[in-house]
Amino acid sequence: MKTSIATVSISGDLREKLSAIARAGYYGVEIFENDFLVYDASPRDVGQMVRDAGLALTLFQPFRDFEGMPEPYRKRAFDRAERKFDVMGELGAELMLICSSTSSAALGGIDRIAADFFELGERAAKRNLRVGYEALAWGRHINDHRDAWEVVRRADQPNIGLILDSFHTLSRKIDVNSIRSIPADKIFIVQLADAPAFDMDLLYWSRHYRNMPGEGDLPVLDFMRAVRATGYDGVLSLEIFNDQFRAASNRAVAIDGQRSLVNLMDQVRRAEPQISIDMPAMPAPIAVEQVEFIEFTADPASAKSLVALLTAMGFRHSGQHKTKQVARYSQGAVNLVINTDLNGLAHSTYLARGLSAYAFGVRVEDAAEAMERARALGALPFSQQAGSDETILPAIRGVGGGLIYFFDDKGDLGKVWEREFDPVTSTAPNSAGIEGIDHLAQSMPYDEMLTWLLFYNSIFDVSKTPLVDIIDPSGLVRSQVVENRSRSLRITMNGAENRTTMAGQFVAETFGAGTQHVAFATSDIFATAARLLENGFAALQISPNYYDDIEARFGLDPDFVGRLKQYQILFDEDAHGRYLQLYSPLLNGAFFFEIVERLGYDGYGASNAIFRIAAQRRLVNSSAIPRDVAAS
Repeated sequence: MKTSIATVSISGDLREKLSAIARAGYYGVEIFENDFLVYDASPRDVGQMVRDAGLALTLFQPFRDFEGMPEPYRKRAFDRAERKFDVMGELGAELMLICSSTSSAALGGIDRIAADFFELGERAAKRNLRVGYEALAWGRHINDHRDAWEVVRRADQPNIGLILDSFHTLSRKIDVNSIRSIPADKIFIVQLADAPAFDMDLLYWSRHYRNMPGEGDLPVLDFMRAVRATGYDGVLSLEIFNDQFRAASNRAVAIDGQRSLVNLMDQVRRAEPQISIDMPAMPAPIAVEQVEFIEFTADPASAKSLVALLTAMGFRHSGQHKTKQVARYSQGAVNLVINTDLNGLAHSTYLARGLSAYAFGVRVEDAAEAMERARALGALPFSQQAGSDETILPAIRGVGGGLIYFFDDKGDLGKVWEREFDPVTSTAPNSAGIEGIDHLAQSMPYDEMLTWLLFYNSIFDVSKTPLVDIIDPSGLVRSQVVENRSRSLRITMNGAENRTTMAGQFVAETFGAGTQHVAFATSDIFATAARLLENGFAALQISPNYYDDIEARFGLDPDFVGRLKQYQILFDEDAHGRYLQLYSPLLNGAFFFEIVERLGYDGYGASNAIFRIAAQRRLVNSSAIPRDVAAS
């Protein structure tokens, strides 16, 4: 598979862009004309830069307002084309993109436009160049790839072909199956872009909100299946106009793009197994059976605060690592690990970020296959020196540089708890009825959300929910969830646009993205709340006004609302059922736990977030409460 990306898709000057593209593993690069024009080097030198980077120059683009022009504009258009052919010769580019005209002077008519391309084809042939025609979604006369193909067909020149762009087809909701009848040899290059489902002007949507395949809502997979059905096996190139990408790390965006193309073609292969794809096969998306554990890094003082809170929540000290300062706490199917060892990643993470949930493990069918897929999609494997009798745990880097471990039931991985930990007999607190992990919530800068959405969507067998705006009294937080079909893995990603929100403060004060809270599941939240109270747990205090409001808003029984208020439980309801939430105090000024009961409800209580955040702010701002809060 030959992958390419347009220079307009990433930040930096031309040399910096080429370096990032090459390091990300692309086959080639599209030179966007403005990137070339503003760069202070000759066409010949730029072409040499491309080749020195180990890249092919897949396309020179765009050439605008060429076809269907009346005189004297027609002659000027051909003169401009000849000048661009001169530049292409110096660059070493053999394919140019012409996008359909948006000029108010342009005349319609398929035959007239085809005649222009026939003549241009004769001129290009003398230089051994090819020209691809692309239908802009907002083109004046040609805005549909079916019409662009008819122009190419009537021009009937071997070096005049079609350029297909997923955004231009999908944004206009054109039937992608119309692509299947186009001869593969007349498709000169395929450009790919996704986008969120916005209802806005097509040009503005295209110029500001495109993103990588898999990051948006357009049916790019259906488009690519239709392209592959033609037999096309040429270059797949990303052309992404996105303000956020142009301000971000060019290396990170280039890596995301390569990951998106590899994942897309893996999806095509699985949807169309009869189609041959020139790409190494990889294991299927990782199906998570359960979250095996969550690991915290701490020092002895912060560990004491965490242990006090966990004890009040009904967790018992169930194991101690045989050789390290690592303790296991358990309740129901939940395993929490507290690492106070003075070596390894956990300790360096503590030094940088303080108390944090820096790692989690998931149980899968085959850990080796999980690692193979993750590596194929550009995830960074992690390993650190283990003792001779310790199990080597396969892991990859995740959000904020944290870790995701893979476990299965094979060999030593299936016996980690027994092999690595000595059982501890301790005086158990009253179990609170916590049964499992409902979801993890990770906070990050908003401009990282698409990266991690693609990371999870490509590596794991999950789907994404629509983007939701979370109202924080100090600003807006964008939230999106990835979850699997069985709901054994749910991760909410909260993107902070400024540091004044609770999510933004967490990112700023802990020096990067990470897991900000863990939600546990119970089947009887009132029984759980009563046991927590017996254990000395101090729930987050919600404004009394909240309970008056939900009684009227949902038409709830006053006695039921009284019980919610007694235990500081929040409530939400949708067409499918009810959702009950209870929050812990804050740890380290930012981290917290949640306990939830689901009664047919499949959301995350977004409407309650503002009340939770307001309560947390009161807690942080209270001079009587230290920043490192334990249960009291």
